[in-house]
Amino acid sequence: MGPWLDSMTGWLTANPQWLGLAVFLVTFFECLAIIGFIIPGTILLFAIAVLAGNGAMSLGETLLLGLLGGLTGDVVSYVLGRRFHQNIRRLPLLRHHPEWINRAEGYFQRYGIASLLVGRFIGPLRPMLPMVAGMCDMPVPRFIIVSLLAGAGWTLAYLLPGWATGAAIRLPLPEGFWPQAAIVAAGLTALLGLSINASIRRQPKATLLIGALGLALLIAVFAGYPYMGAFDRGISALLQEHRSSAMDLGAVLVTQIGNFHTQFVAAALLCGLLLVTKQWRAMIFFGGVTLFTALANTATKHFFARMRPEVLVDPLTTYSMPSGHSSGSFAFFIALAILAGREQPQRMRITWVLLGCLLAISVALSRVYLGAHWPTDIMAGALLAILVNAFALALSQRYMPLQPIPQKIWWLILPAIVALYGFFMLHDLSRELLRYTY
Repeated sequence: MGPWLDSMTGWLTANPQWLGLAVFLVTFFECLAIIGFIIPGTILLFAIAVLAGNGAMSLGETLLLGLLGGLTGDVVSYVLGRRFHQNIRRLPLLRHHPEWINRAEGYFQRYGIASLLVGRFIGPLRPMLPMVAGMCDMPVPRFIIVSLLAGAGWTLAYLLPGWATGAAIRLPLPEGFWPQAAIVAAGLTALLGLSINASIRRQPKATLLIGALGLALLIAVFAGYPYMGAFDRGISALLQEHRSSAMDLGAVLVTQIGNFHTQFVAAALLCGLLLVTKQWRAMIFFGGVTLFTALANTATKHFFARMRPEVLVDPLTTYSMPSGHSSGSFAFFIALAILAGREQPQRMRITWVLLGCLLAISVALSRVYLGAHWPTDIMAGALLAILVNAFALALSQRYMPLQPIPQKIWWLILPAIVALYGFFMLHDLSRELLRYTY
């Protein structure tokens, strides 16, 4: 595929006016039934996103076209499944490879809506699940809502890294940025890779290993952030250069999720619902994780007493290291993902956690984009929450194993949390926009 990819990227570099169409088409085919199963869409997406970030397209345009392309692929796949139902199996490729659709159908039958949310991030399942949803006559409004949520997360996860890489290559970054960025990337890759490998292999004490790795990296960040100035300034400059009114609105809406009072009320609401429904162990685990993370964040924030970036017209006066928004969001969403993955296959559990991390990452990145934190601040907050979740889960596995929460309770929890977040995201929006004026 190398020569073909080189020729395509070379042509798009010479003809950047077609780049937007390329983003749409690649995401469309990546999410299209059967076709998405065959083409190496992940490589194409990264390459095209790099070209977009190199000055041809803004981040907002790239993400929007990617989202629209993916959603169009989902809708076409759904319509095909709903139109032909089981007759779709007669297609040549599916006739010779029935396992493609059988696996997706079994996954959908077992996990329902959750399969569309989580399966979006599992390559072999992503293009097939919307078609299976159509085959099973999933209601159209429900399919659209779930596809929008899953598509937004998938677009961010698959296009943002490439776009950021392209933008970083284009900009004049501080001396020493790339070596420091390489150190950060190596550390985070090691944490992610070793954690996933240990979990999939079901290694003894895998959770303790993840916690230990998180602790080691957190100590490294605490000790090394004074020497990571080039990395902090480079990432901050990269994001600040691409600020716009539309992106500001989105970032402020997202950052509202991580506000202390929002997280406090959301955690209290969830603990209350778990208490009322007699999910004692889940309540103790979730409440303990969120409470300990908040206390640890406050203590370390006052210990380091780091000043915030001077980007805003009226800079925030509280300390910066580690980010409370980052630690609170990672603690909340990872703990929720752990509860959602109880007694599910290991790959499903990992995917739930990665999905939770993706939600938290969006909140953390909004803090750097808005000029409220340095990148090392949000890294420290994320690592703090990860190690607290890991050690809490290890203790739970040893002394108080978590039981799965019944599906009917999840239908009580999730709408309540979504409604609460929606309220706080829109509450005093105009005042919050003024707070982050730059």
